[in-house]
Amino acid sequence: MPRQIITTANVPSSPLYSQGVKAGPHVLVSGIVGIDPSTGSLAGETIQDQTRQALTNCEAILQAGGASLDDVIEVGVLLTNPADFAGLNEEYARWFPSGPPTRYVAKLGVELPGLLVSIRMTAFIA
Repeated sequence: MPRQIITTANVPSSPLYSQGVKAGPHVLVSGIVGIDPSTGSLAGETIQDQTRQALTNCEAILQAGGASLDDVIEVGVLLTNPADFAGLNEEYARWFPSGPPTRYVAKLGVELPGLLVSIRMTAFIA
């Protein structure tokens, strides 16, 4: 099964990883942070602000790969500070109000100034 690299100008990128990869019916989204592509800066100082932007960025990558949030089957979340778990859930619940995908949350091992969250996704296109 050949893989297709997914890229979109609507999300910050890096030469070190693909924003996403489509392989058969699966769309895999790399760990994406809450950087606003219009400014190149973190979307805010709160976990809610950065979660909202990270999910917006993930959604743009999914769309570039022919998927949507409704197709997401797994979400991985890495938090810089585990104390932000409640704030993460507050924003996350707005994006997946019913029938949410499977999810794991762990501590982000890399510390980058101001970065609070990184989110990755896997979608299945039926």
